Amino acid sequence: MSENNDPAKNQPAGYVPPKVWKWDAENGGAFASINRPVSGATHEKTLPVGKHPIQLYSMGTPNGVKVTIMLEELLALGHEGAEYDAWLIEIGKGDQFSSGFVEINPNSKIPAMADHSFDPPIHLFESGSMLFYLAEKFGAFLPTDVRKRAATMNWLMWQMGSAPFVGGGFGHFFAYAPFKIEYAINRYAMETKRQLHVLDTHLANNKYMVGDDYTIADMAIWPWYGSMMRAAYDSQEFLSVKDYKNVDRWVDLVGEREAVKRGFMVNRTFGGPETQLRERHDASDFENNREDKVQARGGERI
Repeated sequence: MSENNDPAKNQPAGYVPPKVWKWDAENGGAFASINRPVSGATHEKTLPVGKHPIQLYSMGTPNGVKVTIMLEELLALGHEGAEYDAWLIEIGKGDQFSSGFVEINPNSKIPAMADHSFDPPIHLFESGSMLFYLAEKFGAFLPTDVRKRAATMNWLMWQMGSAPFVGGGFGHFFAYAPFKIEYAINRYAMETKRQLHVLDTHLANNKYMVGDDYTIADMAIWPWYGSMMRAAYDSQEFLSVKDYKNVDRWVDLVGEREAVKRGFMVNRTFGGPETQLRERHDASDFENNREDKVQARGGERI
């Protein structure tokens, strides 16, 4: 820290970072009640296991949507082994800190997945890892051509490295912080717009992220940057997203896929009830157990 910094200009005025940071559980902001500086379970709870080989424990955030899109795309191709149960993990309630969840994902972030076609089941965490695992398992959405495969992995890793600046950076300070900090918002707005420009430039000459091939790279990137273009954080005017014409075209193209529409609904707890399928255990749930249908039955799932 520069000796020339004037603490009077800090936020709050006069703030000087201590020599040793200590956790203040009352630091405010969204999610403050569940965030903590240590890992591990906070309570004992066994995760449910359904009838299908793949068990997904998730919520319909961009990271969760990546995996449900992939699973629905695999099922659309006829891969019966991709049938899955999707159990809702309500992160605002701390479900991700149960002993059962931590057993699969010691990092306590959604999504977590278990493949029960193996004994014992294979545990997976990190959405990018799941996309790669499923692409390898079923031989789909990951090109075999060496150049296209490399490009797919490049863009997959780009998304994994870039999204924290959009969600944990821009999203946090623009929408969730207990007060607005101009420096932080400007810093992360600049990076978010830079990333959108990266995509816009690339998509000017590519139908999908890897030329004409629809891949796991599209499935990883679309939930984050599609939401930034359409609704996330109520920030579209602020970020002037209308300027990114090529991204806009691609967002519509991917979003029109039926499997994407279905995957977008799974484990969703916000938006109109007709867009929410809080748990998915069978393809018929999209018709029978959408939240609008469940509410009309007084909360009964069939």
